[in-house]
Amino acid sequence: MVLYFTGTGNSRHIAERIAHALGDELVSLNDRIKAGDITPLKANDRFVLVAPTYAWRIPRIVQEHLRQTELRGAKEMWFVMDCGSGIGNAAKYNRALCREKGLAYMGTAQIIMPENFIAMFNAPEVEKARRIVAKAEPFIDRAIAAIKAGHMFAPPRSSLYDRIASSAVNPIFYPLFVKSSPFTAGNACIGCGKCEKLCPLNNITLQKKGRPIWGSKCTQCMACICCCPTKAIEYGKKSVGKPRYHFEEL
Repeated sequence: MVLYFTGTGNSRHIAERIAHALGDELVSLNDRIKAGDITPLKANDRFVLVAPTYAWRIPRIVQEHLRQTELRGAKEMWFVMDCGSGIGNAAKYNRALCREKGLAYMGTAQIIMPENFIAMFNAPEVEKARRIVAKAEPFIDRAIAAIKAGHMFAPPRSSLYDRIASSAVNPIFYPLFVKSSPFTAGNACIGCGKCEKLCPLNNITLQKKGRPIWGSKCTQCMACICCCPTKAIEYGKKSVGKPRYHFEEL
């Protein structure tokens, strides 16, 4: 069973490739989290989690959802994490999650994909994004081959910087930077409701005139701002003039 969480499509693409190659069931954690669905998940062969990297770990909402969900059947779990630059020491925390769930930890693979976190960084233009994805494909193939053979992934880099990023920076990143208050929708908004539909935390509601408003819950997956069809959404001044990125545009 391949579980995935995605903001702008990178993790979904990787998860679809893995599920297709292995003939495994594909499960969207976005849908489960949005619906508040914590019914048990049962896999016949294995669990594979594909997720983006948020502050050098898997997203907090993904970890919390898995903690609340009983994972039945399979006894092994592989982690595949996509990122713009690196996953830090995420493997340590993935291993701990496996211990908590009674699963054998089979390693964490890092896949470099196009950056989407435009609240802080720059997303690439389409042609550059295509080159990044093309470069990532052989690494996805290697991950697939290891899972298919039942082999552990090779241990990722674990430098002092990686350990500090995942241990010291991650806990302060959420309260200091993960905020929804800077999101606004400008005059280009057509009230289509796509942002509301995509938000995994049901944090967006449409006003009577069709304009979205953001609540206090946010994981900054960037789905709302990057998938807006009219590019009407901004994150304060930090996103102004920046390219938007979502995988389907490639």
